[in-house]
Amino acid sequence: MPASDDCATCVPGGCCALEAVVSIDERGQLVLPKDLRMRAGIGAGERLALVSYAGEDGGICCITLVKADAVAGAVRSVIGPALGLDT
Repeated sequence: MPASDDCATCVPGGCCALEAVVSIDERGQLVLPKDLRMRAGIGAGERLALVSYAGEDGGICCITLVKADAVAGAVRSVIGPALGLDT
């Protein structure tokens, strides 16, 4: 499913999809399937930010991976003007 800038919620038929089920190895590493990496434009050495969502019990219920450059760009666009920086 293509990415969308107006994707705000994950609802059936919306912008979110179950792409894969992955396992964590004994070193705590996981492997993203090649077809998913290719469609997302994720290459070797790419930095990803991990965003967690708190569940009702205070634990983590969901984890999302976001390209680190996208997160940095979003942060710059929000705080840059406040600091007088060009964005």
